[in-house]
Amino acid sequence: MQIVIIGSGNVAFHLAKAFVLNNIPLTQIFGRNEKELSRISEEINIPFSTEKLDEADLYIICVSDHSVEDVSGFITTKNCLVAHTSGSLPKEVLTGEYRKSSFYPLQTFSKSKALDYSKIPFFIEAENEEDRKILFSIASKISENVMESTYEKRKYIHLTAVFACNFVNHLFARAKEISDSQEIPFDHFLPLIDETVQKIYEIDPKSAQTGPAVRNDKRVLELHEQLLSGESLEIYKTMNHSIQKMYEL
Repeated sequence: MQIVIIGSGNVAFHLAKAFVLNNIPLTQIFGRNEKELSRISEEINIPFSTEKLDEADLYIICVSDHSVEDVSGFITTKNCLVAHTSGSLPKEVLTGEYRKSSFYPLQTFSKSKALDYSKIPFFIEAENEEDRKILFSIASKISENVMESTYEKRKYIHLTAVFACNFVNHLFARAKEISDSQEIPFDHFLPLIDETVQKIYEIDPKSAQTGPAVRNDKRVLELHEQLLSGESLEIYKTMNHSIQKMYEL
């Protein structure tokens, strides 16, 4: 089977690397960003192109959601299998005379951060059983956790991921702004962050909640509000309101 990955961003980089590490036949990486494609190509020794898209049995599209439909139109090989890696798009967004599917890895990807690919959950959706087996076989060579998922379910998987990852990371960034403003090394907070994450491996997140909001400690809440302004103050108030509402305080 000949496989082409389309894209040059974080997902394309890691998926291409995972394919090569697990001896999955990858014949080309295709995209617009020659600098990033060259970087990926040099690391995994797979040819790239910004001009000619090779014929393949399977194309995996790893681009931003708003570009998936347009990029899928570049594929002219008939009766091939095409998969996008989006968590929030249906497979029907793909255009062309080919079989449509989705190949969604549930993870946050950054090129500068190494990952254990075997731990990444993959969610597969295909039009028929044969294509489902093809995608399952490929994903299973990478990960220990491969599942089938409809688009309706995958939308909620992606939404949950935004809350659990993107929003949490934004709070880390806001927290670092506060510590930086007072010249407090953010490293001091890493053991707290580690323990917060590790705790939910053993305790339900709702049961693990601590802090002044769940204690309804009005003195501390008011003190903190006096120390904040702008968006950070609004986030602080919104988060505390959400916590207190969850616990009916």
